[in-house]
Amino acid sequence: MNNSSGQNVQPGNLDPTLDFIAGTIAGIAGLVAGFPFDTVKVRFQSPGISGRYHSTTHAIITIVREEKFVGLYKGIMSLLATAALLSGLIFASYRFFMKIQLDSLDSIPSLYQVALAGVGSGIVSSIITAPTELIKIRQQLLLVPTSATQIALQIFRETGVRGLYRGMTATVLRECGYGAYFAAYEATLRYLAPASYTNKITSDHSPIMSEAETGMNNLSWPSLLVAGGIAGIVGWLVTFPFDVVKTRIQGSEPPRPPSPPPLGVSSVQAADIPLLGHQHAVRQIDPYQSTISTFVNLYRAEGVGVFFRGLTPTLIRAIPVNMAMFATFEAILHFF
Repeated sequence: MNNSSGQNVQPGNLDPTLDFIAGTIAGIAGLVAGFPFDTVKVRFQSPGISGRYHSTTHAIITIVREEKFVGLYKGIMSLLATAALLSGLIFASYRFFMKIQLDSLDSIPSLYQVALAGVGSGIVSSIITAPTELIKIRQQLLLVPTSATQIALQIFRETGVRGLYRGMTATVLRECGYGAYFAAYEATLRYLAPASYTNKITSDHSPIMSEAETGMNNLSWPSLLVAGGIAGIVGWLVTFPFDVVKTRIQGSEPPRPPSPPPLGVSSVQAADIPLLGHQHAVRQIDPYQSTISTFVNLYRAEGVGVFFRGLTPTLIRAIPVNMAMFATFEAILHFF
């Protein structure tokens, strides 16, 4: 990338603060561009309302007709509120996991090392992703207006902090898709870009920032957009079944423990009374208690196809999301 003096910007001259700001704004731009498709995906993955929609287009039209345009953006505020923190956490953890794998700062990371660093950053980011996704999904599944704050407070009152992390394991497994994402992005750029690109990669290199670090003469905008689109598609294909499981877990509420029998009635007496025995002595079974139980129950009840329900809007979403992200990121870096 060229600066105002016409000289190439070198990696050592990059401002980490500018990287953070550019990455945050780019993430917000991508979120806004693709969120309607995320809403459609969540609706398709939820059995209670998935039958209302026949296709991605029909779902969008129905949501707009019944809930107005803002219905497509239900749940976005919880993600926007943590966009800056999440962006910084992903970039910082990616660079950390990359550096600890390499012998020196001048070493060229292999695609395997890029993937491992991506997996590590995904696991770390789950600390923020799990509760924000839970709130988002609960809001997206409601057909009546509500706010992220109301949902978060309700969950906290009923189940505490632990309730906000319902589906954490499935979230971690899905976020490991950052490994496939970064590796696919890097592999595509190395294939499309000149050899000089590969020679300039260091352990401080972040695939999303590659153009800023190697110069406009080495990476073209079409290459960046193509690489971003491919990375988004590969990342989702690898981990989409975990996303379905995560949505099913987080979209459901854990069954409440059985209430004690009325005063003056023992548990033995309650068991002898049909209504009381059913109401007070029987504990509900949660089919979505864990990631494994959710996988098993989904497969038995709905077959293999359920693990790819909502994939079409997700892959469609990957195109505008990555175009918006990379275009915004580059525009900010060029402007400053």
